[in-house]
Amino acid sequence: MWDEEFVCFRDIDPVAPHHYLVIPRDHIVSCKSLNRSHIDLVERMAKFGKEVLLDQGITDMENVRLGFHQPPFISVGHLHLHVLAPASQISTYMQHKFTPGTDRFITVRLANEFSSYFIFFLYYCNVFFT
Repeated sequence: MWDEEFVCFRDIDPVAPHHYLVIPRDHIVSCKSLNRSHIDLVERMAKFGKEVLLDQGITDMENVRLGFHQPPFISVGHLHLHVLAPASQISTYMQHKFTPGTDRFITVRLANEFSSYFIFFLYYCNVFFT
């Protein structure tokens, strides 16, 4: 699936029955490269990922995990959002790589629980504002 802004495809090594990557067409190295101008972009990435799941028949959005790995835990130097469903079926062996709120994985959902969603997210990714 794709549009003018994003490309989405199945992860080459899926850890859940539905494991997709949403990638912006514009190059961004990682979540550490994000700044305030990217707030809407990240929101649109999450929305796009959920639309892909809906297209695949996934309707339980409470059992979905969306998030980013941050350096040095990335294998590709281009920002990509992991879209995993059902989250309850993430491979036990790979759970550590996709545990919310760890240095390895920052979920969109976890960040959304904070009133300053993207301020927290960008801070967590060590982005400093000028």
